[in-house]
Amino acid sequence: MPRQIFATKSIDKLISESERPENSLHKTLGPVSLTALGIGAVIGSGIFTVIGTAIGGNPAQLASWIDSPVVDLIAGWLHHTSGAVAGRPGAGPALALSLVLVALVCALTGLCYAELASMIPIAGSAYTYTYATMGELVAWVIGWDLILEYAFSNMSVSVGFAAHIVDLLDWLRIPMNPRWLSPAFLPLGLQDLSGHDIYKPGWHSGFDIPAFLVVLILTVILVRGIRESARTNNIMVLIKIAAILLFVSFGASFIRTSNYHPFSPNGWSGVLAGGSIIFFTYIGFDSVSTASEECRNPRRDVPIGIVATLIVCTILYVGVAVVLTGMVPWHTVAGDGAPVVNALKRVSMQPGGHRLHFVRLAVLLGALVGMVSSILVFQLGQARVWFAMSRDRLLPDVFSRIHPKFRTPDFATWVAGVLVAIPSGLFDVGTLAEMSNIGTLFAFVLVSMGVVILRYKDPGRHRGFRVPFGPVIPILSVLCCVLLMAGLPARTWIRFFVWLVIGLFVYGIYSRKRSEFYRAP
Repeated sequence: MPRQIFATKSIDKLISESERPENSLHKTLGPVSLTALGIGAVIGSGIFTVIGTAIGGNPAQLASWIDSPVVDLIAGWLHHTSGAVAGRPGAGPALALSLVLVALVCALTGLCYAELASMIPIAGSAYTYTYATMGELVAWVIGWDLILEYAFSNMSVSVGFAAHIVDLLDWLRIPMNPRWLSPAFLPLGLQDLSGHDIYKPGWHSGFDIPAFLVVLILTVILVRGIRESARTNNIMVLIKIAAILLFVSFGASFIRTSNYHPFSPNGWSGVLAGGSIIFFTYIGFDSVSTASEECRNPRRDVPIGIVATLIVCTILYVGVAVVLTGMVPWHTVAGDGAPVVNALKRVSMQPGGHRLHFVRLAVLLGALVGMVSSILVFQLGQARVWFAMSRDRLLPDVFSRIHPKFRTPDFATWVAGVLVAIPSGLFDVGTLAEMSNIGTLFAFVLVSMGVVILRYKDPGRHRGFRVPFGPVIPILSVLCCVLLMAGLPARTWIRFFVWLVIGLFVYGIYSRKRSEFYRAP
């Protein structure tokens, strides 16, 4: 068994298996489509929804160790105190610094992704890279982690999509029954703009229909083929960027410099926590590498797509954060599922703000498009991870079945769609975005380590892109990712370890015995 769990898959074999007719995917993507896919994933839920909780935090009435960031608990232990704080601190206007920190970490990790993707242009991303460098067990763990990461990210985005639909209906002055526009389970209840309860905390007889339908519709698009998906995504990305630039240009004239004081209300703890929360939205460049098997020239196109995605998205994120925290006080966006459009609404009601009425509509439509493109890319990435794990016999063979006409993994795509769509209609999973964060950072750590391992194990293999400065950048990437992981609450770490234990159980009783490396005793 020890020999099996540390067995690595030959890179040449990985590439040759992907080129079999029954397992091959259409090679239709170029650098522009890859960049659009990355931007579609990154500029979605974060810039329109999660940015609010990153700025405002998640304050609590009482200090509790389980809700405190791990870095605060470690600092408290070093200073002989409990280290517990009252909820996750917000970054405030200093989120701009958080975003720069995240961009630097993503740049380091992105270079590592680019080297591995140029060497191993196979569907599966971090899963495939770890299988070729660290062995079957670590590959299973990261694949299991990616399934969790993609699924809960999309559930959160789908619920955010529904929240923006409510804002659109409000702008159109169309009364709708909130029963069919909100999840069946609301842990904090549902309130109107005046703070009056519509639903008490807990279950109610309803279903989030917009969240459910958007996932199923995009699943149909993905099953029909990556070419249609990429074309659809390209259009959505252009609309979305236009809406963001509209918000920044019009909102800038309503900035009040007094809102920038205090600039960092919770110090570096808030800056780190803010970066840790919004980090998962940068998984877009990871989705670029998951589609590497469908690139015409992956050794050239994947590095270009990753770097271009990071540059464009970081500029847009910082611009929105600076304008948003200048328009409204930073603490007013805490817990807001649609902070950007609601900030426009609040300012439009002030003297001279009437011209923002239609700007709000344009940004709102752009936000909805952003949600759609984000779900599109994350669903694509999730299905491709299942496809890759099935091709390696760690999941049932049906997950690597290719549609005879569309040449896409139709079964894996449908299962991923249904498993995301139904919970999106039932549960408010916004608080579980932290699970996506820790999963993303964990994947980044293993990918960065994989670069160093392959430099040692296979130094002579051709690399279309090589990370500069030897092992320095991969090691810095690992350290920075661990630091951001420490900015997440202890509760998130506990949930993550529980999920990994479940995955190890599944591997031990099922996947290990199906593996090509398994030898019966």
